[in-house]
Amino acid sequence: MSNLYTIPLTTIDGAPQTLQAYAGKVLLVVNVASKCGLTAQYEGLEKLYEEKHAQGLEVLGFPANDFKAQEPGTEDEIKAFCSLTYGVKFPLFSKISVVDEDKHPLYQALTAARPDAVGEGPWRERLTGKGIPVRPVPEVQWNFEKFLISRTGEVVGRFTPDIAAHDPQLLAAIEAELAK
Repeated sequence: MSNLYTIPLTTIDGAPQTLQAYAGKVLLVVNVASKCGLTAQYEGLEKLYEEKHAQGLEVLGFPANDFKAQEPGTEDEIKAFCSLTYGVKFPLFSKISVVDEDKHPLYQALTAARPDAVGEGPWRERLTGKGIPVRPVPEVQWNFEKFLISRTGEVVGRFTPDIAAHDPQLLAAIEAELAK
């Protein structure tokens, strides 16, 4: 059993949970934010979830306020925003930190397992071009970074925030895992 499955989590409704609830599924873990230039990705993530859920995909959203305070709301506000604005039905969790000293243990494990992300070079250049400091590898760089976890709990992929839900690279990786 993967140690990812034992890390304590809290759902957006305040219930204790672990990834063990999703054992045997392919997981796409995404740090999300409601006031980000990439927030519209919720729409694509929900569509991906609806298309692939029956095949064993779970999209899991982890709100984080780490980047320019782009997730300032409470859990109730985040849940309402996601539901009303984007019709999100995929599971959401309580707000966590994905960087620095207070990085959640889940993100400590994810970044340690997969320090580099697909698309990292161009994404880092984009941040630098906007005057945004780039964090050192293996840190998450921004909202909507995606981690792909196999049915056995292995972190098999990591994708930069600008790689959207229906990007061919991400879809190919998801399809490969679903086929196993």
